[in-house]
Amino acid sequence: MTTRPQLMTVDDAKALPVAKVREIFERHLNPGQLHFMKLLGFDEVLISRAEGMYYYDQNNRPILDFFGGFGSVAYGHNHPRILAARKKFQDEKRHEICMAFMSQYVTALAHNLAQIAPGDLKNVFLTNCGSVANEAALKLCERYAGPKRTKIAYASNSFHGKTRAALSVTDSEFYQNGFTLLPNRQRVKFGDLDSLEQALKSDPSIGTFIVETVQGGAGIVHAPASYWQGVRELCTKHDVVWFADEVQCGIGRTGKFFAFEHYGVVPDIVTLAKSLGGGKTAIGAYIARRDMHARAYGPSKVALIHGPATFSGMGEGCVTAIEALNVLYDEKLIENSAASGARLLAGLQKLQQSYPKLLKDVRGMGLMIGIEFADLSDTLPFGMKQMVSLLDDKLKGSLCGFTGALMLRDHNTLVAFTEYNRNVIRLEPPLIASAEHVDAFLKSFETLLDSGVTGIIGRYARRAIA
Repeated sequence: MTTRPQLMTVDDAKALPVAKVREIFERHLNPGQLHFMKLLGFDEVLISRAEGMYYYDQNNRPILDFFGGFGSVAYGHNHPRILAARKKFQDEKRHEICMAFMSQYVTALAHNLAQIAPGDLKNVFLTNCGSVANEAALKLCERYAGPKRTKIAYASNSFHGKTRAALSVTDSEFYQNGFTLLPNRQRVKFGDLDSLEQALKSDPSIGTFIVETVQGGAGIVHAPASYWQGVRELCTKHDVVWFADEVQCGIGRTGKFFAFEHYGVVPDIVTLAKSLGGGKTAIGAYIARRDMHARAYGPSKVALIHGPATFSGMGEGCVTAIEALNVLYDEKLIENSAASGARLLAGLQKLQQSYPKLLKDVRGMGLMIGIEFADLSDTLPFGMKQMVSLLDDKLKGSLCGFTGALMLRDHNTLVAFTEYNRNVIRLEPPLIASAEHVDAFLKSFETLLDSGVTGIIGRYARRAIA
């Protein structure tokens, strides 16, 4: 007879106090991650529920969400229409895994994405996350380009995921960290057409150029319209696939459904994920040119060499995405992203003018904004600056960390950070953010900046000691 292990129930999990969660997290998940959460004070918070723009912690404290799960929560937390669509699906006991038959839900979602996508972006493949969407798209690109053109050009400071191929074209020694990577890759400078052109001219084995339209992990970095128009021209000229990674910046995040729409150009393939799942399910997709898909997987003998995986196109996941896309247009969230984003950016630029020693740059589009702090030495008087400048690299990100910790503790507001430029705070609130939410954030942030660098450090130090 099988001995039943000591398993927690769902109710047990819900009732866990924060100290017990911390203990189990350290023992069975990631003690290193917990270390950083402790530095920020995030280990003291346990979320009990979430609705709209807010998390609510174990003490029912509302926390304004300007983090947005790195762009995953476009519709706010637990949007009522999305919840209703999922509940109806469950109540009617509809099917989840549908591999032997055609799925009406996969089909409808593919139809919707093809209707939204411009140009000849018409063939859809579903996955369960952004990294896997990028993996699948890279395979399609390689298959389309042919065996003599398997090299992938990728951009400096890129982030495309942590699975093998996506990691290989992610420009981070930290994340790559000794893993065996794909050899067929070539780094070019982001935003530099000369760098891309030189690579394409000198190496005819390059068949794909993968690039984020807005670089999230780099600290919300974007390039001018002339760059993207040049990318389109160069890729067409050299018969290279332009692969736009919009996992983070797509689905209305920048004030257009696709960020590349700001520049009047269309890539050959684009990936989506994060907010595609309506904040309630894990789902990703690529949308490719019809002729690309036909050449790579059109003949019957190769049609299934990269067919759907077991969890590609789960029924409830597709229904969630279908309803979410309808909400996006019905509630004019793309327009709201543009309007609220413009208000937020203008307010932050005004704060930058008021606190030039603290804030080095403010940039972004729509509700995808980066706030870059100055190096710590640049915020200090001349005498101290000379001494502290020697430690700038080690101290990089400290002001962001202090600010993020204090925004949560003292102002009930959650912000995000960036992988590469640690001096950047990343803001990607839900696209439902109103003028009231934007103004509340700006007021809290200004209060913090007004205390100055010594005040921020002092307040954080008192928090750490308490």
